Amino acid sequence: MDEQSFLAEAVRLVDVARARGIVLRILGAVGVYAHSLDSNAAGLFGAVGRFEGRKQIFTDLDLAGYSGQRKEITNFFREMKFQPAGMVNALFGSRRMIFYHPTLGFQTDVFFDRLEFSHDVQFGERPGEGRLELDYPTVTLADLVLEKLQIHTINRKDLVDLVVLFAGHEIRSGERDSVDGKYISSVLSDDWGFWYDAVANLNKVRDFAGGMAARNILPETLSLASERVGQLLSLIEAAPKSAEWQKRARKGTAKKWYREVEEVSR
Repeated sequence: MDEQSFLAEAVRLVDVARARGIVLRILGAVGVYAHSLDSNAAGLFGAVGRFEGRKQIFTDLDLAGYSGQRKEITNFFREMKFQPAGMVNALFGSRRMIFYHPTLGFQTDVFFDRLEFSHDVQFGERPGEGRLELDYPTVTLADLVLEKLQIHTINRKDLVDLVVLFAGHEIRSGERDSVDGKYISSVLSDDWGFWYDAVANLNKVRDFAGGMAARNILPETLSLASERVGQLLSLIEAAPKSAEWQKRARKGTAKKWYREVEEVSR
């Protein structure tokens, strides 16, 4: 499938789930792409070379749901004729489940309540009490940014995703199609390890944007992305830090501050 068809299928799943009272939201690269279309920044994917050397842009779909609806979500994918990954779901089903599309074959990962990789990105446990209802059909822009910033060893495609997001969206609280810098800074002000990797990654995003000038991209676009990264960094720096953050900061990198991420058997 091309990227538009893949996104359409992802949105269809979320739509059908919503009609049945089930909360699912799109994460990851597909979520970034969906918001990039809204912001007219989608052209950056091609200009930057986000998918260089790949015939199929999207090969899997990441979704977030609430553990309070785990049974309903499992039944939903069964009714949609998806094939469950039995071993993975049996071992990790309290946090994550994997299902395979019945005809298109792509993999769908459903993460419950949070992402647990290098650092945690929290969504909540049940409808009406979490963050998933704050946007549609994806998680919020702030959560998409945090999803990328939590990566301890960030790679090129994640840097591209962040450049695209910052180029297309303002840093502003309380508006749906903006990156809520106040929320991001509050999350990082309570977790020194997450703060440390996030700040390092934001600086990498600025450096990466600065090195992209040779490509066919308007300098103003790159400048805007870098400027917004700077705005977010200023908000993060200015936010009051919790006692727990300050206590952990004293140990610094002498103590491991991130979680090792192992690939789940599929």
